[in-house]
Amino acid sequence: MASKPPKGDPVQDAPQVAEVQHAAAGLPAIGHTLRAAQQQMGVRRTALTLLRVNQKDGFDCPGCAWPEPDHRHKAEFCENGAKAVAEEATLRRVTPDFFAAHPVADLATRSGYWLGQQGRITHPMYLAEDAERYEPVSWERAFDIIAEEIAALDSPDESVFYTSGRTSNEAAFLYQLFARELGTNNLPDCSNMCHESSGSALTETIGVGKGSVLLEDLYKSDLIIVAGQNPGTNHPRMLSALEKAKNNGAKIITVNPLPEAGLERFKNPQTAQGMLKGTALTDLFLQIRLGGDQALFRLLNKLILETEGAVDEEFVREHTHGYEEFVRAARDADWDDTLKATGLERDRIEEALAMVLASKRTVVCWAMGLTQHKHAVPTIREVVNFLLLRGNIGRPGAGVCPVRGHSNVQGDRTMGIFERPAPAFLDALEKEFGFAPPRHHGLDVVRAIKALRDGEAKVFFAMGGNFVAASPDTDVTEAAMRRARLTVHVSTKLNRSHAVTGARALILPTLGRTERDLQDSGEQVVTVEDSMGMVHASRGRLEPASEHLLSEPAIVCRLARRVLGSASRTPWEEFEKDYSAVRDRIARVVPGFEDFNAKIARPGGFTLPHAPRDERRFPTATGKANFTAAPVEHPAVPEGRLLLQTLRSHDQYNTTIYGLDDRYRGIKNGRRVVLVHPDDAAELGLADGTYADLVSEWQDGVERRAPGFRVVHYPTARGCAAAYYPETNVLVPLDATADTSNTPASKSVVVRLEQSSLD
Repeated sequence: MASKPPKGDPVQDAPQVAEVQHAAAGLPAIGHTLRAAQQQMGVRRTALTLLRVNQKDGFDCPGCAWPEPDHRHKAEFCENGAKAVAEEATLRRVTPDFFAAHPVADLATRSGYWLGQQGRITHPMYLAEDAERYEPVSWERAFDIIAEEIAALDSPDESVFYTSGRTSNEAAFLYQLFARELGTNNLPDCSNMCHESSGSALTETIGVGKGSVLLEDLYKSDLIIVAGQNPGTNHPRMLSALEKAKNNGAKIITVNPLPEAGLERFKNPQTAQGMLKGTALTDLFLQIRLGGDQALFRLLNKLILETEGAVDEEFVREHTHGYEEFVRAARDADWDDTLKATGLERDRIEEALAMVLASKRTVVCWAMGLTQHKHAVPTIREVVNFLLLRGNIGRPGAGVCPVRGHSNVQGDRTMGIFERPAPAFLDALEKEFGFAPPRHHGLDVVRAIKALRDGEAKVFFAMGGNFVAASPDTDVTEAAMRRARLTVHVSTKLNRSHAVTGARALILPTLGRTERDLQDSGEQVVTVEDSMGMVHASRGRLEPASEHLLSEPAIVCRLARRVLGSASRTPWEEFEKDYSAVRDRIARVVPGFEDFNAKIARPGGFTLPHAPRDERRFPTATGKANFTAAPVEHPAVPEGRLLLQTLRSHDQYNTTIYGLDDRYRGIKNGRRVVLVHPDDAAELGLADGTYADLVSEWQDGVERRAPGFRVVHYPTARGCAAAYYPETNVLVPLDATADTSNTPASKSVVVRLEQSSLD
């Protein structure tokens, strides 16, 4: 039987610290998985639901975007994926009675953990201007309210339409179609806060803003470099792929400021040996300082150039551009500067070089540890330089592998969720639907917050997600949201964004990925695209949590009909009835989706074309893969300060908090901890177990403070610290962003630690 949600917020002011673990998964993961699922769903529902996760005839996990292998286990999910499913398929319910008992002021005092644990929202809810509580509202009235506020705008560009990475391809395509028919490209999404830097760098250098490898490439590789990523928590099923690559003879280099259990040893719960002993994954650990990755790859590139026969000269000659300028820049790389930027020892870099030179097929994987710095885009360009030098793009077992976070964040971008759409996409949209979409660029996440702050945007609509908690500079973001005339959130569960509202607010409850979607033409399927460009169907099987829920496509279609009215020639009613009609239109607009409905009928779906991988063709401005030669940068940290990275605990996924433990790092019963190297802590006079306020320092002189963090002595890279988000997002200045991509620089925040009043 499922358990009831917590009545009160658990006390988090005394986190406990145990031994750091050195292996991931195994029996403990099975135990935690089953316990979390049973608490939310009960025993029978747990069995019925988890056995359908990531199956070819089941539903796609609403967690991460890691792809499924062709041969699937009966239990094709990880611990955190199971937690994501359990929280969506929970038997707990948030009814109108809950909102009657909890005014918005009360909700605003609650932790994200407590809000999320309350369960599924059952009715559309409306917060009237100056009201204290949300009240139930009909769907018709909800759409009327949105239409009223949009009609009152001076321009469609005063509205913002945000998308979370959970949204299906069909819903995302309809959503961007509605926004553009309305007249705006204000389509920020969660990718703006994570892999925008990857897309910017890859589009410029290889012509496609996505990874160039498939799972089979990992299995065939000689060397895999995992940089700025913690797959044991953030993409646990990736560990199975790394294990298979190791068994096939691959070597793995890990580049990260923190040692992570999953990359040390993986205890595969699918095998007896895995449960007992596991597989050591990392062959070489480079414990790099935050922001030192560009310097490391630049030096490796110099050393490759200096090694006779190491450069794939034929590939460089036939397929690349800008090589001579790159060579001049690379030859200037300096050992002393690199050792200072990276914090590494010379012999470790030389050992990495030997492994690189011994490899004929190399893959580089990365995540937020590379993308959330001021110099993130040049860093990823340097990774591309590194691969191009030895011809490691466009051949089996080699390539770039940006590991995406949310389950369909890559698919949403493919469907047109982008504030800077390509002219070719807009041309296709205009040809197919007969209206002229706006051509001027819209607002990304950071610019949308500024527009709300400055009164230039007045309506904010979020398709999923937890915008307030996910965004940087929490105080600024919350003040900006409160200036809006209307905030609307399409949601399955409660989160912080529902308590930080505009003058008026709506919560529109929607179906989850696990639930049956029945429309007038019959039962519907939706599709998603994983991190490696595989597209497949997802079929929910559970009965909806409430009869008052609408699917995301239905919400968009009804909203479009109400807002656009008879002037729209788009068959919104037909699209709501039958999602295959939506896919027919996608097939005519988005390259690679021809015969979309036929392709998703095949078990496992299909692979999108990728010119660099498939043909060694690079659709860039030069027609070739581009070497680049940016100056090497790394963060400068004043004396007595540390460089902070924000990160997840093992008990969370993005801003969703499943629990208060981070067992791989030895943290229990609390999230307000800061991990500091013992030597740095000693220099700062911070004993283990003392409490400190984290204060960020930025050029605007504004004090941004996160109070009351327990200091934990931890083996981080020297000069670096780490703490969980969203609690530390308050420290990330809105203007501290990556060049080109405008992604918040959440992995390089200069902080000082001050004694806390809790001590």
